[in-house]
Amino acid sequence: MAAAQLSPQQLSDKHRPTLDRALDAISTRAYWSPHPEHPKGYGETAPADGLAAFQALRGTRFELDQPGTDGWTGGEISPYGPALEVEYPHADLEVLLPAMRAGMGAWREAGPETRALVCLEILARISARTHEFAHAVMHTSGQAFMMAFQAGGPHAQDRGLEAVAYAYQEQVRTPADADWSKPQGKRDPLELRKTFTAAARGISLLVGCNTFPTWNGYPGLFASLATGNPMLVKPHPRAVLPLALTVRVAREVLAEAGFDPNLVALAVERPGEGIAKTLAVRPEIRIIDYTGSTAFGDWLEAHARQAQVYTEKAGVNTVVIDSTDDYKGMLSNLAFSLSLYSGQMCTTPQNLLIPRDGIATDAGEKSYDEVVADLAASVSGLLGDDARANALLGALVNPEVKARLDAADGLGDVALASREITNPDFPDAVVRTPAIVKADGARKAWEKAWEGAGAADAELPYLAECFGPVSFAVAVDSTEDALELLRRTVRDKGAMTVGAYTTSSETERAIEDVCLEESAQLSLNLTGGVYVNQTAAFSDFHGSGGNPAANAALCDAAFVANRFRVVEVRRQA
Repeated sequence: MAAAQLSPQQLSDKHRPTLDRALDAISTRAYWSPHPEHPKGYGETAPADGLAAFQALRGTRFELDQPGTDGWTGGEISPYGPALEVEYPHADLEVLLPAMRAGMGAWREAGPETRALVCLEILARISARTHEFAHAVMHTSGQAFMMAFQAGGPHAQDRGLEAVAYAYQEQVRTPADADWSKPQGKRDPLELRKTFTAAARGISLLVGCNTFPTWNGYPGLFASLATGNPMLVKPHPRAVLPLALTVRVAREVLAEAGFDPNLVALAVERPGEGIAKTLAVRPEIRIIDYTGSTAFGDWLEAHARQAQVYTEKAGVNTVVIDSTDDYKGMLSNLAFSLSLYSGQMCTTPQNLLIPRDGIATDAGEKSYDEVVADLAASVSGLLGDDARANALLGALVNPEVKARLDAADGLGDVALASREITNPDFPDAVVRTPAIVKADGARKAWEKAWEGAGAADAELPYLAECFGPVSFAVAVDSTEDALELLRRTVRDKGAMTVGAYTTSSETERAIEDVCLEESAQLSLNLTGGVYVNQTAAFSDFHGSGGNPAANAALCDAAFVANRFRVVEVRRQA
């Protein structure tokens, strides 16, 4: 164990008020965040310092001083063009995994509060370096800088803190000790002294994603660490740097607090090595957090039988458009939702279900064709200025997204064609505006496709996820048919988000019933500055864990409670 430089009292003085505020926030669900959203909130020199720190990392070896390093690997290329040329330690798992377990005893004995406060110190140090992390997220995910700054910085940190709060709350639900006395009538009572300890499951594996390495990674990372589990971070090979920085900060804080830094370690794979599958089935791995494709998520759930597996996979996010009393606001809100980060969010709407006979609006009756044309015009207007478009769209994260976008012409009548945009600061970036494709949502067509046992995806492209900036304006025969299509889509394909627009209280209730029955998070009549593809930590649940898109929600009690078990020791009093 390292010599402590941060005492429990110092940690408590600094972070216990923040923990208390977080515990209050998850109870009230009110807005709260301790992390500034604006770049100016970090000091006058922070932007320049953060950029310089990021640039200083390029072309270097990322030293971590963790056991079992048997070589170096890397190869990240920014979606904006330049190669990062950072090399990371490659681990011999036979050395690293036992070293990670060695510190579990002291970490367990520290107790829930100290573990939570250490996690908050890690988050505080990450927060102080938000500008550096923002550049790392930007140049691995392709997010535009402001989105990388907010989503990869304060919003990700909020999600991590939220996970710590839930973890602490669940661990202290059971008292640490209790005196037990059972009356025996005339005889002396039976008396026992009992202790209850939150005991970690074992090494936790984080399988990171390419698009949101910190936002999607921090909940599982901090939930496992706060509940006593060592954390092995396996980043996506195209997005290593943000999580490598996180591991470095965590190791520094653990050492300064007197704990084994090997409680957090990094596992970077060589090109083509595919170590996620190897790691996932090792007996030492007892918890897995994963964000990515349905195929690998399903594989983890089926094969990693020794582990508690939390997955966020693919879904088909749907918006039902029945009617609106703010037509302009609806179009503007949807245009932004479709455009943000080029649709490369697991929460971006894909299918817009619009009655074939049109909808009622405050601007008069609008036909299906008018709604689609007006939405296309709204997207075009939003992205008409290239500077603004670059700030919203970012860059396409990988060639697969571009290939899906290029194939949009073959999926139906294109109502809005994608166009290329040049980024003057990064001319090699692949920047594209969204495409909108018209689709026939006749009930007999999709019912027949679903009856084809898997043929639905090929026959009707909108019935499968098309990740990236492609959405479908689906002409349905009625709102009732839209609700049934929504139900079948969520049940069979999953959805991270559902949106709806209606002025009818009856229709609103019917949409709510579908989402309650199929466990889908619903946003109704959004026309202002809140969008269906954004969720707020401490208040909104990301996913539900109740449909095929994800088997867990970020964050709730279920996300943390099974990362530890309460072990009881009884002693004769």
